[in-house]
Amino acid sequence: MNTLTTKRCLPCEVGTLPLEREAVEKLLKEIPEWEWKNYHHLQRRFNFKDFAEALAFVNKVGALAEKEGHHPDIEFGWGYVAIKLFTHNINGLSENDFIVAAKINQLVAS
Repeated sequence: MNTLTTKRCLPCEVGTLPLEREAVEKLLKEIPEWEWKNYHHLQRRFNFKDFAEALAFVNKVGALAEKEGHHPDIEFGWGYVAIKLFTHNINGLSENDFIVAAKINQLVAS
């Protein structure tokens, strides 16, 4: 069981620093298929059979984001959804990004 999926996102306090490389590399092992880009954010692309399936997935991710209080950048179109995660107020990665990524993976699996 992925331990990230049992956690909840917590607000970052002022002055919180982004996760360091070692922590990111360790957490990446818990979120298959996500990429760490430019030492800044996580991203993953999901493919679907049509626009309606992509939109339905975006809506599920949106509901999850609202519940967690942590919102990804989402791009979608016919047959695809691209998600980018980082903690905007620290301009880098926090554990929250990995929690949401793991829960998004869970949405796909269900």
